[in-house]
Amino acid sequence: MELTKTTRKERSPLAWVPSLYLAQGLPFFAVAMVAGQMFKSMGVANDDISHWTAAIMSAWIFKPLWSPFLELASSKKIIVVSFQLIGGACLGLVALALHMPFWFAACVVMLTLVAMSSATHDVACDGLYISSLTQTQQAAYAGWTGTFFNAGRFISSGGLLLLAGYFEKTLGVTSAWTIVFCILALMMVTLGLYNGWALPLAKNPVGADITASAIARTLKEVIIDFFKKPGIWVSVLFIILFRAGEAQVQTIGPLFLREARNLGGLGLSTIEVGGVYGTAGTVAFVVGSIAGGYFTSWLGLKRAILVLILAVNLPNLVFYFLATTLPTDLTLIGAALSVEMFGYGFGFVGLILYMMQVVAPGKYQTAHYAFATGIMQLGFSLFKWISGDIQIALGYHNFFLWVLAAAVPVAILSQMIPMSASERQQAELAAAKPSAAT
Repeated sequence: MELTKTTRKERSPLAWVPSLYLAQGLPFFAVAMVAGQMFKSMGVANDDISHWTAAIMSAWIFKPLWSPFLELASSKKIIVVSFQLIGGACLGLVALALHMPFWFAACVVMLTLVAMSSATHDVACDGLYISSLTQTQQAAYAGWTGTFFNAGRFISSGGLLLLAGYFEKTLGVTSAWTIVFCILALMMVTLGLYNGWALPLAKNPVGADITASAIARTLKEVIIDFFKKPGIWVSVLFIILFRAGEAQVQTIGPLFLREARNLGGLGLSTIEVGGVYGTAGTVAFVVGSIAGGYFTSWLGLKRAILVLILAVNLPNLVFYFLATTLPTDLTLIGAALSVEMFGYGFGFVGLILYMMQVVAPGKYQTAHYAFATGIMQLGFSLFKWISGDIQIALGYHNFFLWVLAAAVPVAILSQMIPMSASERQQAELAAAKPSAAT
């Protein structure tokens, strides 16, 4: 039975949801994962990699500030397709930048443009999905969105790393990564052209109040209302600390896998890293994400949160084990990294639900959720930024011990703060009673 009725002008969501979310995932993982591996192959130091990739990914921090102005376009489809094509062009320019004398600076600039176009695309992409489908359809196709977003992870951290490793050996490092980014560019342009045909129009509302000045006033009100929420600064601290260990491990872990064994790493090749992450690692992440959702639904966020925090920091323990034992068996390494990816996927659900159920509720629920995700990315970028400096100062073994300790503050905080909007309101009322009595 069809999940949606179609007309001659309306295509089944299966014709466009997969391509829409694959186009969301590809540029994100190109910046978040592929760029770091490319810089490692090009001989860039770990601290420089962590600094610049963190700075590039700050685009996802600030996207809520310009996202309301996308309503000025006539439709969300125009924005989505335009930024898929722009993103593809910028990925192609990364390939060109690799051949310039000042290649590193040029790559950083081009990757920043990729990040900005991808962050902007994310807003319109999710908006198109929501506005084009009923709530029943949104739920029915939600699994497809996650699957094809993570297909971007599989292609980037798996297939493209395997390809890069092969061409590094046959054509050289620069040519290898030129080919990888040309493939990414071609895929994004192809998706843009296909989605130009397949996507529903998703017109933006037209009204007297849909002007730049009106949107700016609403944005100001949204920001003020967000920071007036009682207990918001504790929530901000919780969101930032939640990813303290994970952000550092996600940055340094893949570099540790590539580092020479005499320098404390595992000495894996680009092909081997692509093999372990792109196959079992990606499957484990997807399974962990699904399992984490069901687990939290069963127990409720309040009872599940500590387990989720421990799970999202399981990668810290995995890398501490690898840095302590320095195994050479690729099967053992792959199994350990599958545990890492499962824990990351399982535990990350906790932060998403905390932002949805505790921080976002209120007059501007959607906008406040967007702000919460921006704060989440801020925390990720801050800890990503310092991770390279800390690793160089401590060495790999002590660095992974440090990230284990980084999980302690948020674990303690999780047992002291409300884990639902109603619980937070009750806490606010209880705190207000003594002042009311006086």
